[in-house]
Amino acid sequence: MTEKLASATIEPTWLIEAIYAPDAAETRVPFRARHLARLVELMDAGVVVAAGAFADVSASMVVVRAADEQEALDIAGSDIYMANGVWVEVRARPFGLVVRSGAAGS
Repeated sequence: MTEKLASATIEPTWLIEAIYAPDAAETRVPFRARHLARLVELMDAGVVVAAGAFADVSASMVVVRAADEQEALDIAGSDIYMANGVWVEVRARPFGLVVRSGAAGS
């Protein structure tokens, strides 16, 4: 359920934490362009709200619009990083994304 406040809306989303393999800084290189292209496609489709990785290559965070936890995990699980062992674990948690009232998606 979307909660509306005077100047902001709390949009229900999912925060995916994707844990990198210890050697991910090297093993992600051949897959990175395809991984990023898919994120952009999902952003254009309104599924991915934001994404990024920690500078130490320990984990990535992806905020997605999904109906439930399983759908969020399926989005991460179908990523080329997961298929090739760059990510070794994904978790999803409900996340209340704050957006300005009247902004796109609110």
